[in-house]
Amino acid sequence: LRQFTTVQELNMQEMLGLKAVVAATGISRATIYVLMSEGAFPRPRRVGKRAVRWNSSEISNWLASRPFGGSWNV
Repeated sequence: LRQFTTVQELNMQEMLGLKAVVAATGISRATIYVLMSEGAFPRPRRVGKRAVRWNSSEISNWLASRPFGGSWNV
C-alpha cells in the first residue's frame, strides 16, 4: 500500500483503490461511503465487474478543498 505524504503526490493521473484512498485521506471506509451518499466525496469509477477505483486528481482536489481542523461538515 503506497502512502502519500503530500497532496501534490496525488496529482498523478492514477486510479486509486479503496485502501489507497483511506490511506491518502485518513478517513475510514465507512465515512467515505457516508460522504459519497451525501454527495460530499468523489465517486469511484467502475473498472471491472467487482472493482472500482477513484481518480487520484479528484481525491487530491477534495483534500485541497477540506478545511483544516477536522471539520467534516459540508
